[in-house]
Amino acid sequence: MIHNKYYELEKKYEKLINRKNEPTDEYNGLYKRYKYPVLTASHAPIFWMYDINSETNPFFLQRLGINAVMNSGAIKFNGKYCLMARVEGWDRKSFFALARSNCPTEGFKFDDKPIILEDTDKSETNVYDMRLTKHEDGYIYGVFCSESKDLSSNDLSAAKADAGIIRTKDLLNWERLPNLVTKQSAQQRNVVLHSEFVDGKYCFYTRPMDSFIDTGSGSGIGIGLCDDITHAIIDEEKMTSLRKYHTITEAKNGAGAPPIKTDSGWIHIAHGVRNTAAGLRYVIYVFATDLNDPSKVIAEPSGYFIAPKGEERVGDVSNVTFTNGVIEDEGKVYIYYASSDTRLHVASTTLERLVDYTFNTPSDPLRSVDCVKQRIELIDQNLALL
Repeated sequence: MIHNKYYELEKKYEKLINRKNEPTDEYNGLYKRYKYPVLTASHAPIFWMYDINSETNPFFLQRLGINAVMNSGAIKFNGKYCLMARVEGWDRKSFFALARSNCPTEGFKFDDKPIILEDTDKSETNVYDMRLTKHEDGYIYGVFCSESKDLSSNDLSAAKADAGIIRTKDLLNWERLPNLVTKQSAQQRNVVLHSEFVDGKYCFYTRPMDSFIDTGSGSGIGIGLCDDITHAIIDEEKMTSLRKYHTITEAKNGAGAPPIKTDSGWIHIAHGVRNTAAGLRYVIYVFATDLNDPSKVIAEPSGYFIAPKGEERVGDVSNVTFTNGVIEDEGKVYIYYASSDTRLHVASTTLERLVDYTFNTPSDPLRSVDCVKQRIELIDQNLALL
C-alpha cells in the first residue's frame, strides 16, 4: 500500500515542476537571468528517494537521498528541451538523468529512471558532467568524466580522470564506447566533442592534466583529432584558449558545451578558474575560433560572461558558475549553468547579441595601466555624446 505521505509530497513536487519562471530585472544587455533554478535536488522524483510502501517504510523515511542537481549537458530533441543532469546522492556518487520540457526555462521533469551506463570498467567509481553533441555522423554523443581511484598514490582522495563516451540516436538506448585516450596527457576532464568532422576526423576539445586536481603542465583548453571514435585515440593536442597570469583563467580553464557555429566563427562558452583567499572562483567566459580551423582563436572578449551572483554564490562548493550545456534554437541561445555545485540555472540571449559580444568586445590587455587606458577611451567616447 502506498504511504499517505507520498501524496502530500507529490502535490508539492507537481507545484514545483509547474512553477512559472520569469526573467529577473537585472540588465547588462548580454543575457537574461531567470528567477528560479530550472533543476534542483527537489526536482528529483519522490520514488527515487523514498520507499513509498507503507508496510516496508512505515515512517516514510528517505532511504536514498539526493544532495544536488547540476552541470547538465543540453540538447533539443523531438521538439523538447533536454537536460542530461549530473545528480549527486547523499553518498557523494553522481549519476546521469535526463530531464525534459516543452519550455527552455521551466517545467523540466526527469524521466522515470536515470541513465544506466554499461559497466565496462570495474575501477570506475564516479561519473559526472556530461556534454551532449549532435554530430554530423547521425549520432548524439555524451562525453563525461569517468573517475577512478589513483592506485599509484596512498592518498585516499587521489583520483584519476578519463573521458568516457556514450552515443545514442533516441536518448533512450545508449551504447558505451571505450574511453578517450590522449597520448600526451595523463588525465582528462571537461572534454567536448565537436559537432562536425575536421579534416575528415572526429575533433575533441580537451583539458590536458598531469593530475586530478591540478592542470600541471597543461596550459589551457586543447584540441585533438582521432580517426575512429569507437576507439578514440588522440596522438597530439594543440592548445586553443590559453591560461594567462592574473586573469579569470589563471588557475585552470575548460571547455563548456559544444561550440556554436556562426558565420563569423565557432563561439565557445567555457569556464575559467582563479585562486582567491577564499578558495577557487569559477566563472563562465566566451571565446571564438576560426570556422575552418577550430584550433585558431580569433576573438577573446575581456573578462567573464557569467559569474556567481547573490544566492548563486552559496552551495556545496561556493563561488562557482559552471556550464556544460547550451541550446541554440532559431536564433535564441539558452545557457544552462550550475551554481556552487548545487543547482542548475538558465540564462537566455540571442545569437545576434552573442555574436556582437564575442566579436566586438575588446580583449583583455593584461595590465592594469592598459586596462585603464581602455576604459578611458570608452568614457571619452561616451562623454563626447553627452
